[in-house]
Amino acid sequence: MKIAYARVSSTGQNEAAQVDILNRHGAEEIFIEKASGTSRDGRPKLAEAIKFTRKGDVLMVTRLDRLARSVSDLHAIAKELQAKGVDLVVTEQNIDTTTPTGRLMFNMLGAIAEFETDLRKERQLEGIAKAKAEGRYKGRPVTVDGDGIRAALEAGEKPSAVAKRFNVARSTVYRVMAEAA
Repeated sequence: MKIAYARVSSTGQNEAAQVDILNRHGAEEIFIEKASGTSRDGRPKLAEAIKFTRKGDVLMVTRLDRLARSVSDLHAIAKELQAKGVDLVVTEQNIDTTTPTGRLMFNMLGAIAEFETDLRKERQLEGIAKAKAEGRYKGRPVTVDGDGIRAALEAGEKPSAVAKRFNVARSTVYRVMAEAA
């Protein structure tokens, strides 16, 4: 069976192009996710797709970076699939891990994807440092109404009710309480 996994990083992106390609390659079941690829954490559809596979199946993705952006995650996923007897095929990069050439390309492109992620992160940090030095970076704006939270607590509301009303975590309510003490 051909099982496919499509991923986009944000809700503003569309997975339709990936789904079309995967369908053209004979996908019988497609798992779609909107999440970052920098980690396996927080990607339930990926875990579901891997769990769904059986010996003799193929897991397809359009590009390697849709599966993962770190070499260690790519290798962990590949080993997990290999242990289950599942082949990995990357349609747009002609990678098939059942062949020596496919495994070589898998490793090379995985390293490049991780390198790109590191470069992007480095550029972002440089930009933030420059903006801070120029006084243009103020950080994330404060969105917590500390006075309102304190007033609600003083009125006798329970922390969990205050958290719900102000749409914040209970830990935020407790932090505001500790700051007031």
